[in-house]
Amino acid sequence: MMYFYDPTYIFVIVGALIGTIASALMQHTYSKYAEIYSKRNISANEVAKEILQKNGIYDVSIGTVEGTLTDHYAPKIKKLCLSNSTYNSTSIAAIGVASHECGHALQDDKRYAPLVFSMYVTPIVSYASRLSFPIIIASMFLGLMRLFNIGIMLFFITLLYQILTLPIEFNASKRAIESLENYNILDEEEIIGAKKVLNAAAMTYVAAAFSTLLQLLRFVLLSNRRRD
Repeated sequence: MMYFYDPTYIFVIVGALIGTIASALMQHTYSKYAEIYSKRNISANEVAKEILQKNGIYDVSIGTVEGTLTDHYAPKIKKLCLSNSTYNSTSIAAIGVASHECGHALQDDKRYAPLVFSMYVTPIVSYASRLSFPIIIASMFLGLMRLFNIGIMLFFITLLYQILTLPIEFNASKRAIESLENYNILDEEEIIGAKKVLNAAAMTYVAAAFSTLLQLLRFVLLSNRRRD
């Protein structure tokens, strides 16, 4: 049986530390620019409407979702879901977040290949992600290497999906900033703030992928140790 406490836990600790730092940076950056309001005094949902309309997108609805920083674009139902703290806010942070979600809507409208592909594989990845840890833990108790390796393969699928997500998120932010600039929604100084918010958010995705990679390396080391 594999031991639960071993030197490879350093990978877990480092991964958790990186994730914590990225999350703290995001929270700090968002909080800072949540207190700085746009000179046009335009709300995040109004910005979203303007970006969508100027891109000829009229089949995407805009609504609210509970929570903070729970903003997302739901491609299956063509809906831009802005968190309660974002929807009516005129802050640079809220506008940056809303425009980023518009970036995903623009990707969907243009049939951006990585986004389209992710939509198809998301159900598979969801199952793989939920099953990987239970399978790995069960294999540890039962001492079944084949089962352990299946768990590693499922975990690897999760990592690949997170890596696929990175260009999607960076591209959505790029589209967001271009829209804010081209449509004169924010001025040059405000754009800098919006970029900082979106860059900090992107780093949380990078940190998550790196943490998953470290965890995967740990599982591989455990698997090799077991064979020895």
